[in-house]
Amino acid sequence: MPDEPEMLPALEEHAYRLLVKLDRARPDDLAAITTLSHAEAARVLQALQARGLAAVQPGEQAVFRPLPPDVALGNHLLRRYEALERARQLVADLNDEYRAGVRRLEADHLVEVVVGGAALRERLRQLQDGARQEMLWFCRSNPVALPSGENTAELDALRRGVRYQVIYDREFLQSPGVLDNAQAAMRLGQQARTLPSLPIRIAIADRAIAICPLVRETGGGEPTAAVIGQSELLTAVVALFDAYWAMATPIHPSGEAAADGPDDSDLYVLSLMIGGLPDKAIASQLGVSRRTVQRRLDRLMGLAGVDTRPGLAFHAARHGWL
Repeated sequence: MPDEPEMLPALEEHAYRLLVKLDRARPDDLAAITTLSHAEAARVLQALQARGLAAVQPGEQAVFRPLPPDVALGNHLLRRYEALERARQLVADLNDEYRAGVRRLEADHLVEVVVGGAALRERLRQLQDGARQEMLWFCRSNPVALPSGENTAELDALRRGVRYQVIYDREFLQSPGVLDNAQAAMRLGQQARTLPSLPIRIAIADRAIAICPLVRETGGGEPTAAVIGQSELLTAVVALFDAYWAMATPIHPSGEAAADGPDDSDLYVLSLMIGGLPDKAIASQLGVSRRTVQRRLDRLMGLAGVDTRPGLAFHAARHGWL
């Protein structure tokens, strides 16, 4: 499933907030308090009008006033939520049917059950060794089979050109050593993003085969997972990954720097901040003080010419820092 477009691009969101504060504005008014030209300000106000977020003031040419956002954006948000919920529910329902024994699948059928940590580690290694184009991965805290730093098959796959898209949940990123291991993989080409939480663990090779858990983490006993072949269940699992990927925040690789912008270490801190990690957790991962993290973010705000962290995030998005 392709990434869905943003509900409201960052530039339009910023312009709408300014329009709300001003109550009404001409393109010149908006240009005067931003870095936009008159033509750019006119285009963004017209874009807000097309979205139903602004209207031209009656009797006043080119004077825009804000409209309530709930009607204009509410339906779009509802559709995205419903699509995500349908994908999540389909995965849960189909797994429940399997666990209840509705179907007994033989080894040559669509789903194979893997029981035990050693067997699961071996299947994850085989899955990555067999990948030809891409691996998609949900990484949650407290891994049951393959702790961070032990997935050497990923590094081998990256070196032979397999593309990795990995989403880390926030708690996992704060575990000791995880960010260092993620950075090593990103330097080899891994694309990493983060979200506050993930629903399940998933590993998908070439959108053709997947491994996901079958038992609750609180259930005790041996870890049990399903190896899923081409089926509607696999389609639902891939759709779930794509939906979460579209919502996740990118993590900037520490080995890269943006042209005419902040250096690589600053961008790394910025990506973790935007990803929701608190200053204390970022400082712990980097081995520096929380004050050092705050000074870096203050320096970035000065470079961007803003005085708030939301403003810094907007500036970073607009200028392609991440």
